[in-house]
Amino acid sequence: MKALAGLGFALVMGGCSAFTPPRTPPSPAEGRVLILISIDGFRPDYLNRPAAVRLRELAASGVRAEQLIPAFPTKTFPNHYTIATGLYPEHHGIVANSMTDPDIGRFTTTDTVSNRDPRWWGGEPIWLTAVKQGRRAATMFWVGSEGAIQGIRPNYWRVFDPRLPSAARVDQVLEWLALPPGQAPDLVTLYFNRVDLVGHRRGPESAAVDSAIGETDAAIGRLIDSLKSRGQLQRTNLIVVSDHGMTAISPDRVIYLDDYVPIEPGEIADLAPATAIDPGPGRTEMIFRGLVNAHPKLSVYRRQEIPARFQFQSNRRIAPILALADDGWTISTRQRWRVSPMTDLGNHGYDNALASMAATFIASGPAFRTGTVVPPFQSIHVYGLIAHLMGLRPAANDGALDSVRAVLR
Repeated sequence: MKALAGLGFALVMGGCSAFTPPRTPPSPAEGRVLILISIDGFRPDYLNRPAAVRLRELAASGVRAEQLIPAFPTKTFPNHYTIATGLYPEHHGIVANSMTDPDIGRFTTTDTVSNRDPRWWGGEPIWLTAVKQGRRAATMFWVGSEGAIQGIRPNYWRVFDPRLPSAARVDQVLEWLALPPGQAPDLVTLYFNRVDLVGHRRGPESAAVDSAIGETDAAIGRLIDSLKSRGQLQRTNLIVVSDHGMTAISPDRVIYLDDYVPIEPGEIADLAPATAIDPGPGRTEMIFRGLVNAHPKLSVYRRQEIPARFQFQSNRRIAPILALADDGWTISTRQRWRVSPMTDLGNHGYDNALASMAATFIASGPAFRTGTVVPPFQSIHVYGLIAHLMGLRPAANDGALDSVRAVLR
């Protein structure tokens, strides 16, 4: 494991900008803290797995949605930033885990330089909304939080380290919350990635996923117990979400694009269940016609013909052609497979209407109803809900508070 000495937390430096006040300004609850927790890849039905003991207790003491409907594509970066901003990916600009911008260049999840380049990050994440309005925000890992968006970072933040144990992440959050009044954060984000990681490697129904759920569940339980022992729990609103679900995949269910049309590696901007194809000059129509009816488990769209329900057309980073695999199918090329054959047993990135791609919403605290299950709602509404609970004037977003009022007391 890499040494963590250089991570620390960073103080924000930056300015403010004006807001248009909402028709009915929210009223902040004095002294309350909001903690937003993400469990990457946690399907709603995982709540029924034996290891999810503390999460079931949290849901029983509060409110949960039947499911949280993720944005399309059902990938980690687009959906975490949708939760943070209340915007569809076509509006905030993080349209894939890997993408190209004609003016900026190439973005990938593992590239620190592009991750910290504010030109990629549109909209206004909730920590920025909080800091602009004089509140304190801390991010224990969240997509977008390492960059100075609009010149501003969270008051406290950590450089992402996927190997940092879940317990250590909770320790950092507790350390921030133990700071003196005027320094402790009002908003905290906390991210766990192990359930997703193991779901990819071993498949969603594996015993290894049960173990990963148990580890994450224990970490969240420890956070709750520590807050209770400090007398902080009764003034803390906890929201637990996930970004997407997970489905089983197999090397027997692969669609090889180059079986149907000659395609160059550089023309595939993002090879995923929702594959982005950016053809070379004069090749768009040839590639589209070669793929559109090529395989019964593959749907292919020109960008302007992508179904409206995906909210995925109006951004120049969306490639000219989208190839979308059916649930459980994998898109590749023969050339790619020879170099890097698939070893994973789970994946996501499919149609966001699929049950396997559904995400999770659980909330508990003084602001929320108890013992309640509400119908599904979209993840675009989480940003506005948090802004309302914190008494913040929300930035422009695609969500609507009325869509989630049922979770509130």
